Amino acid sequence: MFTIEQIKEAHAKVKSGADFPNYIQDLIILGVKGYDTFVNDGHTEYYGVNNYTVASDEKYDLIPISSTVNKERFIEFLVAHQDGQTDYMTFCNQCGQCGIAKWRVDIIEMTCIYFDLAGNEILIEKIPG
Repeated sequence: MFTIEQIKEAHAKVKSGADFPNYIQDLIILGVKGYDTFVNDGHTEYYGVNNYTVASDEKYDLIPISSTVNKERFIEFLVAHQDGQTDYMTFCNQCGQCGIAKWRVDIIEMTCIYFDLAGNEILIEKIPG
């Protein structure tokens, strides 16, 4: 099965949102079926077949997550981020402000789902193939 080190090597090739489709292809080759990224500390849990999981360490100091979701504002931040207007840390802080607690990339379904603190789906995006 895959390791965090292999995932880090694939992620190192990502310089912008434009590299994301190639990153997903690299993860498919490794056997990753999906992953959850947690906004509060940046750690990610990757999962594969037969309930295999591996988690990365936290990436940054804690970001507070609002208990109130502002979906419209989040979509504005997301579009700006995908357009290259903000860096990753700015986007993570904006997620927290808007009540986004984590996102799940489902490589099988090719979706990215954003969740609030209670685990409710806030937004589902199709990942371009």
